[in-house]
Amino acid sequence: MRRFLALILCVMLCAQPVMAADNYGIAYEEETTEQETIEGNVEESTEEKQTGGVEISAPSAILMEASTGTVIYEKDADTQRPPASVTKIMTLLLIFDALEEGKIGLEDEVTTSEHAASMGGSQVFLEAGETQTVETMIKCIAVASANDACVAMAEYVWGSEEEFVNHMNERAAGLGMEHTHFVNCCGLDTEGHLTTARDIALMSQEMVTKYPQIENYSMIWMENITHTTNKGSSEFGLANTNKLVRQYEYTTGLKTGSTGEAKFCVSATARKNDIDLIAVIMAAPDSKMRFQDARTLLDYGFGKCMKYIDDGSGRLDPVPVASGEEKEVPVKQAEPFQYIDVEGADLSKIEKKIITQGDVAAPVKEGDKVGEVVYSINGTKIGSVAIVATVGVKKMSYKKAVENALEVLFL
Repeated sequence: MRRFLALILCVMLCAQPVMAADNYGIAYEEETTEQETIEGNVEESTEEKQTGGVEISAPSAILMEASTGTVIYEKDADTQRPPASVTKIMTLLLIFDALEEGKIGLEDEVTTSEHAASMGGSQVFLEAGETQTVETMIKCIAVASANDACVAMAEYVWGSEEEFVNHMNERAAGLGMEHTHFVNCCGLDTEGHLTTARDIALMSQEMVTKYPQIENYSMIWMENITHTTNKGSSEFGLANTNKLVRQYEYTTGLKTGSTGEAKFCVSATARKNDIDLIAVIMAAPDSKMRFQDARTLLDYGFGKCMKYIDDGSGRLDPVPVASGEEKEVPVKQAEPFQYIDVEGADLSKIEKKIITQGDVAAPVKEGDKVGEVVYSINGTKIGSVAIVATVGVKKMSYKKAVENALEVLFL
């Protein structure tokens, strides 16, 4: 029996190298796979350093925080590309400018010209001679991306589409859109009609911060308008081209665009926890990837951003006035201060320092700057806000100066 057990043990020991070799072969394959994963992670780490760990399919994109203009992410953001109907953000901006200036009103009746009715591409099929209110035209542009409504409004605001486009380019220059040139007001492919992701973000920022009421229009999912022509009345349904309105819970707007040359573009705005973001995607390969890229950037931004807000309502000591009818002038912080951090800083360590000019020489006008509030974190300045006079102080008259001198003399 002992010999039999010894024989079995010998056979097992002899067989072990073969088993070990098999196991070693398996382990080697796993190790190779693991090594490939490690190398992949190294490459991914380098990529993360360059792009913030964000992967999008579009060749050009940017992510901006709306209130401060802080750029959180960018990818080839300054290459000129055709913007398609994202152009209409500037068209809407000029329409809202005209409303603010009192040049036009929401209830004004706009008559569609032959030229406007002839527009191809996306449209609401306005007929020549048909009238719609300015507000209805805004809905047609913001929701259904209607080229015919764009041209009708351009003609109504500035007399012709050509003149309207001149004002579009002037407005763009005023916003620092250095790589933008508009040729038409609706975004149809035309030679020389170009902009960049950064410039789109700038005009989107102006749109949503100056005219937040645009959200009331850009967030309409579906709505009917009524065509009234010589043929009678008929209902026409507007459907929002921005699918993020239904697909992404934080969406606030803004505008899509697609043509053969531009491919698929979007300027997507969203709000979460009091933070407003603008994600611009240009030349995405298809509509689905356009919206997926936008969501990816917005999610990334909301994960990175922290906002510090000082509303500036705290009481400030009055500032002394030299040679004024009053010895001091009450002051206030000119505006709230906002700071966006994307580096994970401890915002509770932000310091606020009040700096005034000492005695301010009279006369002092209401709104005159007399100092500033400086904000810093870990010794680094992150911004400042002016301190201004809340009332005016006149220069002391000669008679008043003599009276004051005599009063001091005989005290």
